[in-house]
Amino acid sequence: MIPSRSCLRRLPSVRTPSIQSLRRLATAAPNEPASTSRTYGGLRDRDRIFQNIYSRLPVTLASAKKMGDWHRTKDILLKGDSWLINEIKASGLRGRGGAGFPSGLKFSFMNKPGWEKDPRPRYLVINADEGEPGTCKDREIMRKDPHKLVEGCLVVGRSMNATACYIYIRGEFYEEAMVLQNAINEAYKEGYLGKNCCGSGYSFDIYVHRGYHALSVRDANDSAGAYICGEETSLIESLEGKQGKPRLKPPFPADVGLFGCPTTVTNVETVAVVPTIIRRGAKWFAGFGRERNQGVKLYCISGHVNNPCTVEGL
Repeated sequence: MIPSRSCLRRLPSVRTPSIQSLRRLATAAPNEPASTSRTYGGLRDRDRIFQNIYSRLPVTLASAKKMGDWHRTKDILLKGDSWLINEIKASGLRGRGGAGFPSGLKFSFMNKPGWEKDPRPRYLVINADEGEPGTCKDREIMRKDPHKLVEGCLVVGRSMNATACYIYIRGEFYEEAMVLQNAINEAYKEGYLGKNCCGSGYSFDIYVHRGYHALSVRDANDSAGAYICGEETSLIESLEGKQGKPRLKPPFPADVGLFGCPTTVTNVETVAVVPTIIRRGAKWFAGFGRERNQGVKLYCISGHVNNPCTVEGL
């Protein structure tokens, strides 16, 4: 039965929001005057770690040095593993891959008493698979600030006395892999990687492992890009040429990880910020953010917005 007009008149009137008011819920309304008092947090440009996140400079070693990368890296390496671990702990740095586990504590698991007597190689593994929907911060680091990641691998590797690093990157990140490999090649050419890194007496190698999503068991050795490989033991299985499936714990990777050797798996951003923390001091980094969540971080802005981007903030 269709209600009469008199019935409709008795219904309470509902104000229909305009298109502009709806738009304002997600993005700035068109032709809206810019506010002169608008601020963007308390982070100053000089305190931003990723200075080239908007590609203001070429992605080269020379440009990285202009931004402060590779400055007195030899002195950092000569500080030793205990000093580096304590400085990372004091900074309050937590894992930037999602779990938020204290990074200094995680790195220290590799230096158990008597580790010097263990003849096995020791590995640092970087999870650059970035399979979380809407996440695009790590690829920006690899594409625009790769030397921060390369130097970070070296410094973090020294803190846990690792012999080599594997950067596990999804196959779709073709450009990122090429830029990152070029940065690694530049570092080798300058003597920053390989035997006697930076003249410090410490030897360290970095390898880039690329793959694509495994569609079947036959493709198990190329499962970079599978969501499950974001879990550390699944990632290790894939690196070993197996199907990416989680392992039972214990043993934990710090005891039995990649190829049965002590291993730490961590995130791109987590490692990339470490050299800057060491140079500027743990108190500087811990001065940002809140208690138990110190430091600066990259944030991904996407979806129904005018300017999708990656920004660095508190």
